[in-house]
Amino acid sequence: MKKQTLNTGLISNEIISLENVSISYSNVEAVRNIFCKIPRSKVTSFIGPSGCGKSTVLRAINRMNDLIETSSIKGRVIFEGIDIYDKKIDPVEIRRRIGMVFQQPNPFPKSIYENIAFGARINGYTGNMNDLVEYSLRKAAVWEECKDKLNESGYSLSGGQQQRLCIARTIAIKPEVILMDEPCSALDPISTLKIEETIHELKKSFTIIIVTHNMQQALRVSDYTAFYNAEPTSKDGGGKVGYLVEFNETEKVFNQPTQKATEDYISGKFG
Repeated sequence: MKKQTLNTGLISNEIISLENVSISYSNVEAVRNIFCKIPRSKVTSFIGPSGCGKSTVLRAINRMNDLIETSSIKGRVIFEGIDIYDKKIDPVEIRRRIGMVFQQPNPFPKSIYENIAFGARINGYTGNMNDLVEYSLRKAAVWEECKDKLNESGYSLSGGQQQRLCIARTIAIKPEVILMDEPCSALDPISTLKIEETIHELKKSFTIIIVTHNMQQALRVSDYTAFYNAEPTSKDGGGKVGYLVEFNETEKVFNQPTQKATEDYISGKFG
């Protein structure tokens, strides 16, 4: 059966909607009853203590959790009006249109040029590859640092440059949304600043969702913030399940939170 194509004709301020999403591993709930509407062409941060399910929710948005055999999902993840977990939807197509940048830089064991060209070629790109490579590297703010060594290995770059190379690689396949799972956690402050500057530029062209443990980073880069927390699943506290506490404009979440738990987390009382 031919895979259903995704409708891109809807015009709405929201690009992704999580509708009563619960995710489990080996039948143990990791997150429960998530409702969240992600606005288009904005940066949304997921914050919260370790173990609250931020990354689990992020990976559900482009079906990366499918690669974990024990994972299962309930509820709906709507992207441009289509439930991405519908059986007719091709997850590979989802991951092309909703790209992902991981916590650790993971360039391909290829040249800088081929790190960009390889994925584009596989996805059927037939335009001028040199132009695409330059465009992607410029968008990721790493062109000036590697334009004279495109034939060198991606591993020859510094950690921060490798992470921006991975962002460029994601850009090259022309996604509509870019997911970032703690993209600066392994980087020094100068490289972190470069990534944050890149995020500010990228939101002109893409919707971005970033998981971060750095609350100041969330305040600096994001337009909207979702605060997740976790609660015990049993009286002895042996397990925890994550849930969404509050979602709003970043300034309101940090300066006028509506929930006591949000205020306590942001003020450093826990987490």
